[in-house]
Amino acid sequence: MTQSLNRRELLKRAALSSMALAAGGASARVAGQGLEQGTVPFVGRGNIKHSVAQWTYDFLSLPELCQVVNEIGFSAIDLVGSEQWQVLKDHGIDCSMCNGAEISLTEGWNRPELHGNLIQRYRTHIELMAQAGYRNLICFSGNRDGMDDETGLQNCADGLQQIMALAERHNIVIQMELFNSKIDHPDYMCDSSQWGIALCDRIGSPNFRLLYDIYHMQVQEGDVIRTIRDHHQWFGHYHTAGVPGRNEIDDSQELNYPAIMKAILATEFEGYVAQEFIPRRDGNGNVRSNEQRVASLAEAVTICDV
Repeated sequence: MTQSLNRRELLKRAALSSMALAAGGASARVAGQGLEQGTVPFVGRGNIKHSVAQWTYDFLSLPELCQVVNEIGFSAIDLVGSEQWQVLKDHGIDCSMCNGAEISLTEGWNRPELHGNLIQRYRTHIELMAQAGYRNLICFSGNRDGMDDETGLQNCADGLQQIMALAERHNIVIQMELFNSKIDHPDYMCDSSQWGIALCDRIGSPNFRLLYDIYHMQVQEGDVIRTIRDHHQWFGHYHTAGVPGRNEIDDSQELNYPAIMKAILATEFEGYVAQEFIPRRDGNGNVRSNEQRVASLAEAVTICDV
């Protein structure tokens, strides 16, 4: 028990230290057994609703991640399944994007032979979410496997339309994630914003939207800010990560996240922006400690808090 508490205290100190530094508190740093006296924790502006993807911080248990999230000062975690929702509730944390209804990233709605299974799984999950008070549920197109884009588009629409009435009744938003097929997910069908927007238009429901992953779309097609400005009405959720490498969103990568966040804010977006970078290395290329990786999350939240 003592060892676990010590670990959580270290994570807390790392998070608070990073937030104060990022906010300009030059006197805040981890010194010996704790923070220097007089450290002022980061306080968000309240314009951006922040979240973090659980899988990117899986070196922490979910209760530990909940504690870190609360210490940093936001209140949501992405991609948590129904079996762990009670842990979130116990810590006052929202599930900003639910998962667990999907089969896999590669086996999705573009396959008619999977529709029966998917429809049953999604209907069950929508009911569970309605009971839990959650709103966003992820879905995937699946891989092409030789299928042309138009056939896949219609197949996805045909399947998803069969769950939309239930989603609308319970105010659940089904969100298909955009992935790049260039580097990370070869052959994934929903790999462009235009294909995803065409699917939204074909389904024709306000409860179907796209999860716009900034990292993936920068890799695949670029022009992120213009895309957000021109097509934001189709985007119900955002993910972040640095390009190249999918690591920290600091000045080591090519995307200007404060500018991107300002573009999102200008659209009057009211949903969540979830950090989905993989915290890996320090400035010297060394693997970061757990405490440093937690500090990376606090820094990322501060960078995006425009």
